[in-house]
Amino acid sequence: MAKDKIICGIDVGSSKVATLIASVDDNGKINLIGVSSTNSKGVRKNQVVDIDEAVKAITESVEAAERMAGYSISSAYVALGGPQIESVNQHAVVAVSEPEGEIKMSDIQRVNDAARAIPLPSSREILHVIPRTFTVDGQEGIKDPIGMTGVRLETETHIITGSTTSMKNLVKCVQVVGIDVSELVFSGIASSLSVLTETEKELGVVLVDIGGETTDVVIFIDGSVSYSSVVPIGARHITSDLAVGLRVSLESAEKIKLSLGKLTKVPAMAGEMESSEKVKKDEGILDIKALGIEEDIQKISRKAAVDGIIRPRLQEIFKYVGKEIKKSGFGTQIPSGLVISGGGALTIGVLDQAKYVLGFPARVGQIDGLAGLIDEIDSPSFASASGLILYGASQGSSSQMHLPVLSGNIPLKGMIQKGIAIFKSFLP
Repeated sequence: MAKDKIICGIDVGSSKVATLIASVDDNGKINLIGVSSTNSKGVRKNQVVDIDEAVKAITESVEAAERMAGYSISSAYVALGGPQIESVNQHAVVAVSEPEGEIKMSDIQRVNDAARAIPLPSSREILHVIPRTFTVDGQEGIKDPIGMTGVRLETETHIITGSTTSMKNLVKCVQVVGIDVSELVFSGIASSLSVLTETEKELGVVLVDIGGETTDVVIFIDGSVSYSSVVPIGARHITSDLAVGLRVSLESAEKIKLSLGKLTKVPAMAGEMESSEKVKKDEGILDIKALGIEEDIQKISRKAAVDGIIRPRLQEIFKYVGKEIKKSGFGTQIPSGLVISGGGALTIGVLDQAKYVLGFPARVGQIDGLAGLIDEIDSPSFASASGLILYGASQGSSSQMHLPVLSGNIPLKGMIQKGIAIFKSFLP
């Protein structure tokens, strides 16, 4: 019996560090065996600003997940985000190497390499080269040209780039913990793998991943990524607004925001009219003591908090998203509307404001494709980390998305493993 493949995904965000460990069996079933989420430190807008603090947070998260899974992790897929992420669509053409034969993987590789040849400043690095569609001798809309006969091969690719400095700092933090980075993955791409359906991608959909301090926007047209960007505003700005508006600490404001998001509509059944009326009266004032807030604060009106503080900031976030959709030029090709993920998707009124500001249908993304400890990740805030596991499970030797070449030392753990592998190669 073959040993199950172990995959680890680490999402280093502005508000939390999430680590997931999963095993993949021979049938491709992904079983979640380790989950951990700890408060993030040393990270601002998804970029490392204090390496020591970030290493502590990553170490704490990884060790907790390892204890739950019963495995020691040596490599991981890591999410990369932040406002430094940029994207461009690129066209490339090559001649098929054997015009009388069939298009091979080597031809695909050459045309993708031709698409990578874009002018970039030394401070930027290509993160992903994602083929959108191929054209063979003028025939457009081909998803997989391998095996076809043709002379001229063209491709439309989506290229995502990031700051070299941000990438190196993040890789260094993970390596200091003693883990090799298998690949850096844009957090928006990772989230899309876990919450979007194939039908939505084919029809056209916008993924909006609202994180702590940034919001990822990824647009899918005809089943492939066509536009991606990051908006420098997130759910923590809503918490800050509540803290200022209600004159409470950030911790108390976060508790109030989460409690508002958990409030459900009152069920009005025939025999419960009297009790529902009573609840409606009580709903106007938030129960501060029940939330565990020790501060001596005045009564807080639920309506004032939601309508006066949370709603304007949500509208601002979706106006930024609307600008990105307009900038992409794909606004008329997204009938599936918006799928919202990330911790910000738990904010009260998020769907109503998305529909109101943008005029598209909207839903909160549900994580799909994993088995095992799925109750532990039953929240849209784990969308990116879950997507890393799905991404890792789907990667083979012929992956089109590769880790950028980063200079730096191989961690000690990695050196020992490579030394053992070399030693074993000499054994009979």
